[in-house]
Amino acid sequence: LVVLLVLLSRLKHDVVQMTANFVDLMVIDRDTAAFLFTIFPNLRWSVIAAALVILPLMYTLWWLDPFRIPRLPALAGKLACLAALVAYSLTFPDEAWRGYYDDGYLSKFARSGVIAVSDFVRDGFMESAPATNEHLKVPLVDACYPAGRRPNIIMIHDESSFDIRAAGGIKVPRNYGSHFLSFDGKARQFMAESNGGPSWFTEYNVLAGLSSRSFGRFAYFVTRIASGRVERGLPLALRRCGYDTLSLYPAFGGFMSARAFQTTTGVAHFYDAHDLGARDVEPDSFFYDRALDLMSQEQPSKPLFAFVYLAANHFPWETKFRPELLPAWRAPGNASAIDEYLRRQDLSAEQYQAFMAGLKKKFPNQPFLIVRYGDHQPEFAPHILDPGLDEAGVGKKLENYDPRYYATYYAIDAINFEPVKSDAVMDRIDAAYLPLVILEAAGIPLDPSFEEQKAIMLRCGGVFYACRGGAEARRFNRLLIDAGLIHGL
Repeated sequence: LVVLLVLLSRLKHDVVQMTANFVDLMVIDRDTAAFLFTIFPNLRWSVIAAALVILPLMYTLWWLDPFRIPRLPALAGKLACLAALVAYSLTFPDEAWRGYYDDGYLSKFARSGVIAVSDFVRDGFMESAPATNEHLKVPLVDACYPAGRRPNIIMIHDESSFDIRAAGGIKVPRNYGSHFLSFDGKARQFMAESNGGPSWFTEYNVLAGLSSRSFGRFAYFVTRIASGRVERGLPLALRRCGYDTLSLYPAFGGFMSARAFQTTTGVAHFYDAHDLGARDVEPDSFFYDRALDLMSQEQPSKPLFAFVYLAANHFPWETKFRPELLPAWRAPGNASAIDEYLRRQDLSAEQYQAFMAGLKKKFPNQPFLIVRYGDHQPEFAPHILDPGLDEAGVGKKLENYDPRYYATYYAIDAINFEPVKSDAVMDRIDAAYLPLVILEAAGIPLDPSFEEQKAIMLRCGGVFYACRGGAEARRFNRLLIDAGLIHGL
């Protein structure tokens, strides 16, 4: 069992850069198994072969074992071991940030069991306030009557992108920074809930309009847990207003249950890497071209919401990604990984402008609202923001949600459309408010849940989970649960 744990933990770290913990046993779904068997075709045969060898061997060892312990002493020994494990876990609590280190497989797994089970017994998978007398009205399908023409809405997930000038001493190319500006020339901050890798935290934020931090120790599994349970979000709100909804995803749909989660939040047409014909990591232009093709197949009389999920700026940055796409680019003179990061940002900005030109050419008379956001900072960002800190110091700042480690950007652009002015379009927002910002900027009437969330946003100045120590988010979760929009959590 120890050898099996080590092997599975190393496999998980190779795939998602995090070692196994006890929650993996609490959240088992078919999507994850299907995803692993897809990306590792030989894994299926390895599992079958291992089962054919290990199960008979375990039975044989049990049958031939000459040492038998009576049940009562065995139970006493079990309880003593459990008590020791609980005491050890409470004395030396497992620090969440250490899960990203490829070591300590057994210790981290054992300690996470104590914390995860206690958290689950106390709060379930998701924090929510006790019963309340307040109620939300369930939104009706035919109760949305926008004033004026509804724009097509495109939301762009800009992988690992933030304004690197937040760190001192970084040399940037000329004209760096224009990509982070909105149509009105403003630079706006987007406060993500992850740093360095887990894009699905932000995916949950911008589709469900809720906080992954409400899941506490289970946040890493947020999209898997929310699938089939959190039936509230931006795509659903837009579908009630007559929109068709589609999503372009750069990995296999089983990864972190992306297909099931996005479908739950209202995405009607989900296209993953296999559906799109993607080979390995593709440049942004690949997904923009596919988006243009898919949008041209839609009914021109029906407005469209498209979620375009980019991946070209994903780590590692030690190797040059598609050098032929930007042959004239010159490195400013930073560390090689940072210069490669900047090159990919320049490539992303150039291909975004080409996408905007393609929209104008293919759909000359249609209105568009385009909203981009950086899903999280790159994994090296803490080390350039605070170069004097060691790993433990960085881990503490991440655990305490230092805003410098979570700030990226969001930008609003438009074609043949004037974004609606709203007090919700703030200069700095928590990630969970982005759906609300999009609905307001598009002039779409808010359903009761987004009306309530807007009141929270204005009351808390753009802060969501951290407002009043989490009380506002817990109360809002309870309202959604009582309205039947969240269930089973």
